[in-house]
Amino acid sequence: MSTKSRKQDHLDICAEEGIEHSRRGGFECMDFLHNALPELDFNDIKLESEFFGKKIFPIMITAMTGGGNGAGRINTALAEAAEKHGFALGLGSQRPMLEGGGAQSYMLRKAAPSIPVLGNIGAAQLGQYPMEKIEGLVSKVEADGLAIHLNVLQEMVQPEGDRNFKGVLKSIGKVCERLDVPVMVKETGAGIGRDAALKLREVGVKWLDVSGSGGTSWSKVEYERGGTPPGFGEWGLPTAVTILMCKDVLPVVGSGGVRSGVDAAKAVTLGASAAGASRPFLLAYNDKRLDAMCAEWKQQMRICAMLTGCRDVDALKKAPFAVTGWLKDWLE
Repeated sequence: MSTKSRKQDHLDICAEEGIEHSRRGGFECMDFLHNALPELDFNDIKLESEFFGKKIFPIMITAMTGGGNGAGRINTALAEAAEKHGFALGLGSQRPMLEGGGAQSYMLRKAAPSIPVLGNIGAAQLGQYPMEKIEGLVSKVEADGLAIHLNVLQEMVQPEGDRNFKGVLKSIGKVCERLDVPVMVKETGAGIGRDAALKLREVGVKWLDVSGSGGTSWSKVEYERGGTPPGFGEWGLPTAVTILMCKDVLPVVGSGGVRSGVDAAKAVTLGASAAGASRPFLLAYNDKRLDAMCAEWKQQMRICAMLTGCRDVDALKKAPFAVTGWLKDWLE
């Protein structure tokens, strides 16, 4: 099967039910401590984060699609929404571009001239193409950075998956040395642990998208495509746990099970510089309520700040909270 066809399969399956982890990312085990006397004017609350040299509202629409049929329309709509609301935007895997197709679906600068846009390529592909090709992925789409995704779990159960991840860390280091833009390494729903984060920092990675378990399970997606063996649908480090593991190693995007602005606020309080999500934005696009959902998430985050007495992101990172349930057991 071609990469383009596989990407279309992924997009179609991600719009279906039953492909998320049965256990959320941990945000449901967090409760903010309500501040009955915040001493704030709601209009003075300004949630803003530094992200790849630009200021954003601390939400990222994370990597989703590209190269397949209809990908250009979806990506343009996502880019327009991200530009309007001040979110960062991650492109889907640009592997189709390396294979000679689908380039136009990634060309989004006209729709998103001011926000950070990140290119995207799989770690397993780094050793398969010359560095000039990898540099071209960034320059052709005028990206502010490159996301390199780690998806070992997905590849292990994917019918046509890559199996060789030897030398990946060294390849990531070479990309960091060569590119003129910062590199972010992102997982795809299984989480980045502290040991991996430390190794990535050593080779020059500047950002992490921890992408823990709790949202879309890419092994479940591959099972829908006939992937084997079974037994890995719930595998991964929960998002809340992996944010806490990595927050003092590198700046973090907290994604994996973020399903509201309240979840996004909790991700920031745990230590993320921004919260990320993909499937909720895809579903909102399909339901023709993408703009409304973006506005709703922003309002929810700002209300969380108000109800905890936080004027800005720095204060929100210090907001008091309680931990219960299985997350408490993990942390202990």
